[in-house]
Amino acid sequence: MNQTERAQRAISGDEDSFTLLIQESREKIYRMAFTYVRNKEDALEIVQETVYRAFISIHKLKQPQYFQTWLIKIAVNCALDHIRKAKKIVYMDKEHEGNYEQKPREDVIDLHDALDQLDEKSRTVIMLRYFEDMPIKDISDVLDIPLSSVKSIIYRGLEKLKVNIGERESLG
Repeated sequence: MNQTERAQRAISGDEDSFTLLIQESREKIYRMAFTYVRNKEDALEIVQETVYRAFISIHKLKQPQYFQTWLIKIAVNCALDHIRKAKKIVYMDKEHEGNYEQKPREDVIDLHDALDQLDEKSRTVIMLRYFEDMPIKDISDVLDIPLSSVKSIIYRGLEKLKVNIGERESLG
């Protein structure tokens, strides 16, 4: 059974299908959450909130083929809500054991610091595009913004990242 069929069953109330869909997506949701908050406990809390919100509103999903897009949208909103509630500066978790291990730690921190300098929408678009490898069309759907706006945000965001990283390198 493919993902769309499982999503259709989940919409109809099949909890096992919903569980399978979540199991297939949990790492992606965790990575997205961790990219926002950069600590394991908060990321896991965001994953939990995402699953809860998805579970209680799965019946509202009109097109099962867009389950992944819908779930990522919920995860992004949960992460942003978490950050707004916390209202604190988030630091890189020194014990992080994620995808960033291939890069020197200072490069990861520089990139995260530079991302923190972007406005919320630019940071979200850049993270979805380059951290989650999401197609531009899907980003447009997730964030409910025109495709041309996504492209402009990516261009301006990357330019600002280059400036931010360049400033850090010249200071270091």
